Amino acid sequence: MSDLPLSLHGDLAGRLASALDVEGKILRGLDALGPVAGRDVLLVDGAGAAAAAGLGVLGARVVHQPLAAPFRADLPDGSVDVVIGLWSAFRGVDPAEAAEVDRILRPEGRLLVVHDYGRDDVSRVLGDRPEYGAWSRRTGPFLTGGFRVRVLHCFWTFESADATTSFLTEAFGESGAIVAATLKRPRVSYNVAIYHRSRGGPA
Repeated sequence: MSDLPLSLHGDLAGRLASALDVEGKILRGLDALGPVAGRDVLLVDGAGAAAAAGLGVLGARVVHQPLAAPFRADLPDGSVDVVIGLWSAFRGVDPAEAAEVDRILRPEGRLLVVHDYGRDDVSRVLGDRPEYGAWSRRTGPFLTGGFRVRVLHCFWTFESADATTSFLTEAFGESGAIVAATLKRPRVSYNVAIYHRSRGGPA
């Protein structure tokens, strides 16, 4: 389930879920780029996720789609307004997947793909990932594949400096402890990219 940008177990996953983007910037970004309010939204790999509940609060009518590679939807042509993938889906640009998305989107429909962007504290903890380099460049798969990008400056916000240090150290070991020692506030900078394209755009 793509409720979090990385896999953690048990208590650590719950602590990250409570800290992740408490300002709600990701949901507001999805609504701004969709929009999603009052529309039919297909959420990939998000059944039971907090994001699904948040989209519902915004007024989206959410339909769930299990994660599969390549992306395939058991839906009629032109049946949804917005398709959303959070972290686990659309990891790159596949013309066949783009064509399947376009098939189920209504005219003026939108595809919104959320991935990490990097250049933040989180990327210092996690190390090299394609999200931080090739994917976000002008020559990368998204920006050459018909997508535009909006970068959201989010945070993992904890209740105290001790809680921040404890989480980062327990979750990520030495790299987490090193980053925690540089923080002046109980929050970890986290940049999120929403790659977005309209139905029928190049891919």
